[in-house]
Amino acid sequence: MNLGKIQELRAELSSDKKDTKHMKKKTVMKKIVANMTMGNDMSPLFPDIINVMNVPILEIKKMVYLYLINYARGKPDMAMIAIPTFMKDVEDPNPLIRALAIRTMGYIQVEKIVDCLVDPLRQCLRDQDPYVRKTAAICVAKLYLHDRAMVENERFIDMLRDLLGDPNPTVVANAVAALTEISERSDNIQLKLNVSIASKLVAALNECSEWGQTYILEALMYYVPQEQGDAEMLAERIAPRLQHANSAVVLTSVKVIMFLMNYMQKEDDITSMCKKLSPPLVTLLSSGPEVQYVALRNILLIIQRRPEVLRNDMKVFFCKYNDPIYVKLAKLEIMFRLAKANNVDQVLSELKEYATEVDVDFVRKAVRSIGRLAVKIESAAERCIAALLELIQTKVNYVVQEAIVVIKDIFRKYPNQYESIIGTLCENLDNLDEPEAKAAMIWIIGQYADRIENSDVLLDDFLYTFLEEPVEVQLALLTATVKLFIKRPTAGQELVPKVLKWATEEVDNPDLRDRGYIYWRLLSTDPTAAKAVVLSDKPHISTETDNMEPALLDELLLHIASLASIYHKSPITFIHHYKPRFLIPSPVLRREGTASQEAFEPEQNNR
Repeated sequence: MNLGKIQELRAELSSDKKDTKHMKKKTVMKKIVANMTMGNDMSPLFPDIINVMNVPILEIKKMVYLYLINYARGKPDMAMIAIPTFMKDVEDPNPLIRALAIRTMGYIQVEKIVDCLVDPLRQCLRDQDPYVRKTAAICVAKLYLHDRAMVENERFIDMLRDLLGDPNPTVVANAVAALTEISERSDNIQLKLNVSIASKLVAALNECSEWGQTYILEALMYYVPQEQGDAEMLAERIAPRLQHANSAVVLTSVKVIMFLMNYMQKEDDITSMCKKLSPPLVTLLSSGPEVQYVALRNILLIIQRRPEVLRNDMKVFFCKYNDPIYVKLAKLEIMFRLAKANNVDQVLSELKEYATEVDVDFVRKAVRSIGRLAVKIESAAERCIAALLELIQTKVNYVVQEAIVVIKDIFRKYPNQYESIIGTLCENLDNLDEPEAKAAMIWIIGQYADRIENSDVLLDDFLYTFLEEPVEVQLALLTATVKLFIKRPTAGQELVPKVLKWATEEVDNPDLRDRGYIYWRLLSTDPTAAKAVVLSDKPHISTETDNMEPALLDELLLHIASLASIYHKSPITFIHHYKPRFLIPSPVLRREGTASQEAFEPEQNNR
C-alpha cells in the first residue's frame, strides 16, 4: 500500500467535521477492512484505529475489532493501548458489545491482554445475557489453546461444566463444544457425563441450531451407561434427530446410537434401533454426490458391525449413469457386502451391466465383484462363472484380464468343479499384459498342468520374457514350472533347470532367489518331499479376509461422520497428539461382537 493512500485514510479517520453520526468513519473503516482482506498492509494505521475504538457505534466497533485481531499479534505493544477500551466495553450495557469485546480479547493472544482477560471472562461466563455467556464459553476454549495452566488454575473448566445446566440451549451447546475441544486436547482433563447431565443435554437438542445439536450429540459420546435401560432410553430420545434435514446431525445421531448399542442388553432393542437407522441412511443417498460419498463410506463401516441395517435396501445402492466414479465404486463395495443368496441374481444382473460401461476403473471393479460373489455365495458360483465367460468373449483386454484374476480365486475356492473352462481361458493368453493377470493365468496353468495338454508349451511361451517380468510374475512362473515338472516330469525336465538357474543366478530379488534355492534343493534331495511341499493343500480362501480388523472397526465406529470414517484409517495415523477413543467398560457393556472393549483409556483426572 503506498504511503499517500495510508496518509489519505489517516486524514479521513481523524476528520470530525460534520460527522456527528460517524458515517464518514464507517465508510473509511470499510475501506480499511476491504484493503486488509485483499492482503494490503494496513498496520501503519494502528494508532489511528485505537482512537476510533471509543466510537459507540456497533458496526464501527466490529470493524475496529476485526482490524485488531488481524494486526495485534504483530504489534503487541500497540495492542496494550487498547486494554482500557476493552475493559470499558466489557462493562457496556449493550450485550452485543460485551460479547464482541470478550471474543476479540480471546482472539488476540498477546500476554498482557490475556492477563487482563481473566476477570472479565469470569464475569461474562455468569452474565445475565445468554449471548454473552455462549461467547464466553467459546472464549475459554480459545484461551486454553494459548495458556492451559491459566484456564485450569482459574477454574474456568468448572464454570463451563456449570453452564451444561444453563436454561438456554445455545449456551449449553457452546459450553459442550468448548469442553469437548479442551477434553480432546488435554492429557489430564476428561469430559465425563452422568445420566442426569446427559438427559439435560438431550432435552436441549430440540431448541438448538443444527450445529448446536451436532456439538451436543458429539458430547454424548462421553456418556457411559452404567445401568440397564440407560442406553435404550437415551437412544430413543436421540432417534428423532435421525429425521433432521442436516446430514451432519443425522450422521452424528447414527454414531451416538451405534455407540449406545454396545451398552444395550436386549437383542430386541438393538434390532429395533437398527431398523430406525436404515431410512435416514437411505435418505442421505438422495443428497449431492459429496454427501452421498461420506454416507457410503460410513455405511460400509456400519453394515460390517450391524449387517441387519440396510439388509433389505439393496436397490438404493444400484449405480446411476450420472454418479461420479468415486460414488459408483463405493456403491459397488456395499452391494457386494449386502449380497446374499436371496438377492444375488439381482446383484449379478447389475454387475453384468456395469461390466459393459465405458469407465475402465468401474468396469474392472464390477468384473472383480462378480468373482468375489462366486467365492462368497457358493449357490451362485455357477451363474457368476457363466457371466465371467460371457465377458471374456467380449475380448476387451482389461475385462479379460480382470476375469482371469478372479477365476483363479474361484478355482481355489471350488477345486475340481469348474476346470472345464480352462480351455476358454487359454484362448486369451495373447491379451495378457498386466502382472496380476499374467500371474493368475500362470498359476492356473501350473495348478492344472496335468490337465492342460500343452501346459509345457504355454509356460515356455511365458518364459521367453522371464528376466524382464515383474517379481510377482517371476514367482508365479518359478512355482508353475516346478509344479509342471512334479506332475509331468518329461514335459518339465527341460524348463525346470533353466528357470532355477535364472532365479538363483540372474535376478536380484531375495524372495525369488530364496524360493529358487529351496525348490532346487528339494528337487535334488527328495522329490517326494518336494511334491508334498509344492502341491500341498492351499489355505482356505474366503471373502472374510476383506473384513476390517475388529479392533480398527470398533475404533472407526466411534468416529462416524469424521475424516477417519471416510479414510477408514485410525485418526492416530493423520492427526498429531490424537487422544484415542475406546469403548469404556461398564456393568452393561456387551462382551460379544466387539474387540476393543478391554482396551480403554486409563482413568483421567476429572475436573
